[in-house]
Amino acid sequence: MASNAMLRESGAAGGKILVVSGSAPFRRAIRQALGAVENEVREAGTTSEAVAEITSSRVDLVLMDLLAPEIGADAFCRAIRKATATQFLPVFALAEADDLAAEVRVLEAGANEYLVVPFRREAFRARVQASLRHKARVDTLDDSETVLFSLAKSVEDRDPDLGQHCQRLALMGAALGMALKLPLPDILALERGGYLHDIGKISIPDRVLFKPGPLTQEEWETMKTHAARGEGICSSIKSLTPVLPIIRNHHERWDGSGYPDGLKGEQIPLLARILQLADIYDALTTVRPYKRAFTTDEALAIMKEETARGWRDPDLVKVFSEIVPMFRGPVAADASRLSLQALSSAVENFQQHPMAVLSNSKAADYFAPLQLAG
Repeated sequence: MASNAMLRESGAAGGKILVVSGSAPFRRAIRQALGAVENEVREAGTTSEAVAEITSSRVDLVLMDLLAPEIGADAFCRAIRKATATQFLPVFALAEADDLAAEVRVLEAGANEYLVVPFRREAFRARVQASLRHKARVDTLDDSETVLFSLAKSVEDRDPDLGQHCQRLALMGAALGMALKLPLPDILALERGGYLHDIGKISIPDRVLFKPGPLTQEEWETMKTHAARGEGICSSIKSLTPVLPIIRNHHERWDGSGYPDGLKGEQIPLLARILQLADIYDALTTVRPYKRAFTTDEALAIMKEETARGWRDPDLVKVFSEIVPMFRGPVAADASRLSLQALSSAVENFQQHPMAVLSNSKAADYFAPLQLAG
């Protein structure tokens, strides 16, 4: 049986449209304008009702009154664009007047269209159907990503000693990116990179990957191929393009002695350098068959020693050292659902009040996901 995404891609029924307005007559007018198109149409009277609908079930298109109660279309668009799960959700802002300033404002906030009511119904319906077809293509892409994330999780599951390694890396990488005030696309790339950085290990033989003793030179060369193999696995998915440098280059060293490309200094992509620090810190502070878990202070001392050897970016290590106490508390069970807004607030709060955070035994509370989490 064909999926809803496949049906919508071909122009058939299956899309779910959410109409948001505080005015029942306005919502009714939009329903009438949609006509007999074979899609499910739901209504919300406020932006909070819209958020609840989006987070509880699949929505393919939002038709929102520019002046929707509570926060309006502008703030709503900015909020959903911050969340990984909704960043590609199409939103049409509907206004009762042709206002250039309002149009520019809502489009800059992330709306896909600005339409003035009343509009030509045939053109409106055509735009709706075109948007649903585009959303179906995005959903298909997301399905491909889901397969890759499942593969990455299987790598972690093969080694019970890793625990929730990828989730912790996603959290720490995003936190360091926010401390550096990187743009949102880079933060999202770091979050995804946390999960996908070692996906190339799926192709490394178990006899090498799980060898209890030291690797031979030949085995080590095989192990080092996982970075380039991981890049190859993910390279066919366009939305993962920003993540590829993380996957390929997170084992480079500041002095050029790393792999696979022997990059040196700022030749190493910044996002790869960031995730590398999270990867090293997590490896040091978790139990492995060959070592105990080091304390935060011990791990930072080792990382600073490696920096003195020329292996790590000294500026990034300094910033990482400043925010790493946030991670002394337990990490949420599923870091992939953490709101980036909540994470950003946590970083800012720690930087302003570090001792208050450190004195809180439940440091993970600072990372509680918002309702519209990614």
